[in-house]
Amino acid sequence: MKVLLVDDHPLILSALQTVIRGLGDDVAVDGVDSAAAARAALQRDADYDLVLLDLALGDADGFDVLIELRQTYPALPVVVVSASERMSDVIRAIDLGAMGFVPKRSSHAQLTEALQMVMSGGLYVPPMLLGLQGRAAVDEDTEPAVMHTRGAPLGPAARAEAHQQVTGLDAIGLTPRQSEVLALLLKGLPNKLIARELKLSVETVKDHVAAVLRALGVSTRTQAVLAVSQMAHDSQRRSAD
Repeated sequence: MKVLLVDDHPLILSALQTVIRGLGDDVAVDGVDSAAAARAALQRDADYDLVLLDLALGDADGFDVLIELRQTYPALPVVVVSASERMSDVIRAIDLGAMGFVPKRSSHAQLTEALQMVMSGGLYVPPMLLGLQGRAAVDEDTEPAVMHTRGAPLGPAARAEAHQQVTGLDAIGLTPRQSEVLALLLKGLPNKLIARELKLSVETVKDHVAAVLRALGVSTRTQAVLAVSQMAHDSQRRSAD
């Protein structure tokens, strides 16, 4: 695996290089400290498997760089590694095409989990940035999900979002198949892997995902995770009352 790190803080850059090299003997890591250097590195050699991108670069806005990378290298996964933990930044990064968002205060284990999830085709957002405490999955018979839907309430920054104003999964009328698609969607699986898991065509999965998003009243997968998280909390609170 070949990784490009983009971060203008020398200590962070060095620390990330050390962590990523520890993932295996076959991992190669290149570090650059600016958007201009990242462009030059990719122009010299576009054969990278992953980009880790800081949002606070000295010569460019990280979101602009993310947009540029997704447009220029659409097959190259980008994971944002940022000191920011604002929910608005998480949502914006994922909606702009990032395959993950990792806070810089994350542990080595969390960074490793994120990279493994992204390289397997999934989408990573840490539970702590969703305001969740628990590690339970959507279905307790499945493996622990990266995007969790049970636990503590969402933080204030997320709770105010309009797309969370839904009453509960039992009230939105999902079919059994749509519920299965939602469970896999919340685990961060892309349409191709959902199709493989459920033995459906990718086009059929796309139709189911669109129907699930409509039922939840949201337009993106990130918003779907937040909406279901809020519903789970509201249900728990009503049960406690």
